[in-house]
Amino acid sequence: MAKRKAVQDAEVASKQIEKGVLLVHTGPGKGKSTAAFGLVLRALGHGWRVGVVQFIKGAWKTGERDALERFGDQISWHTMGEGFTWETQDKARDIAAATRAWAKAKELMDDPSIRLLILDELNIALRYDYLPLDDLLETLRKRRPNLHVVVTGRNAKPELIALADGVTEMGAVKHHFAAGIKAQEGIEF
Repeated sequence: MAKRKAVQDAEVASKQIEKGVLLVHTGPGKGKSTAAFGLVLRALGHGWRVGVVQFIKGAWKTGERDALERFGDQISWHTMGEGFTWETQDKARDIAAATRAWAKAKELMDDPSIRLLILDELNIALRYDYLPLDDLLETLRKRRPNLHVVVTGRNAKPELIALADGVTEMGAVKHHFAAGIKAQEGIEF
């Protein structure tokens, strides 16, 4: 173990770059937004100011929003979606909602007090072409050097994956919903 520790210590010491990272949580499995909100808690615990923009979610009340809003001015939370397009049945309305959410995201990116920004379900908005991908990628590429951004949602675009510093794909091994168990407070929302 002493030899293993020396190898590990050398590996850690070799990492010298410090910058805001772009993380993508994608894949068909459960836990993408949940993992992002875990990072929010970690950042809040360090006294950071955090921004959250939800691109699709919005039609239901969530426990994470209720809990995190207790941090007051330390968190800037914006639920801007109106639900999934199969709920709204109005693509123009969905595009307008995503456009407003992206404008809010850019506003938060420009706020030097925000150190972590969660763009929840942005991948869904990109999947359905609600936002221009090139503009989005360029904005993320040119963000402040110390701003950490987490993008969640299934079906991340290959171009976003290429730009990201870290990508986690949540795999679907087994999901209780497939067994007929409904979405439940405290687990899904």
